[in-house]
Amino acid sequence: MACGIHGALIFYRSYVNENTGESRDNERLEFLGDAILTFVSGEYLYQHHPEMGEDEMTRRRSALVDEKQLAKFATEVGLDFRMRLGQGAIRDGGYQNPNLLSSTFEAVIGAYYLDNNRNIEAVRPLIEQLFDSVPQGIAVVRSNVDSKNRLQEIVQANGAITPPKYVTDKRGGTDHAPEFISKVYVGGKAYGEGTGRSKKDAEKHAAENALAKLKKKGLF
Repeated sequence: MACGIHGALIFYRSYVNENTGESRDNERLEFLGDAILTFVSGEYLYQHHPEMGEDEMTRRRSALVDEKQLAKFATEVGLDFRMRLGQGAIRDGGYQNPNLLSSTFEAVIGAYYLDNNRNIEAVRPLIEQLFDSVPQGIAVVRSNVDSKNRLQEIVQANGAITPPKYVTDKRGGTDHAPEFISKVYVGGKAYGEGTGRSKKDAEKHAAENALAKLKKKGLF
């Protein structure tokens, strides 16, 4: 893994399976990068938008780090053709796959953080520069249609003390086209279930399923 973001090489499991000389894929780095992006985006909004309340900052944060936006960031910094994919993933258009691109961006952010001695200040300028490039109107539109935020707002308006909790597991598919299943719980009670090619998609569909059930009950 090169330390500079433009020189990064990201190995997907499909590539590792076909190239025995490589023993590590990027899944742990994705986890770390996702956590860093969530933190930095929250702080970014807190510092740059003192007029925003908690609900609006939550929606905007979701818009800045959703799969579509992260995939765009990955392309903007030239990560699309730096991914190392298996031949099956390449045939399936992996270099343009939003799920793979967004995961790549998360992994590179995680690697960049580690390569800079776990110094968040080394990573922050890059991330914030990309956030600055997102038109305000786009962030508003995306945040308004985010199903997970919408679900959280509704259950809290109906007396829930804790936010929805998502339990997501891989249940099948292939290395380059996995399938995940997610269940969303509120106060320990299952509210909805969904599937998707990424954890984010599965959680989104679980939230949409829960919203449909709540609407049917006349709760909003």
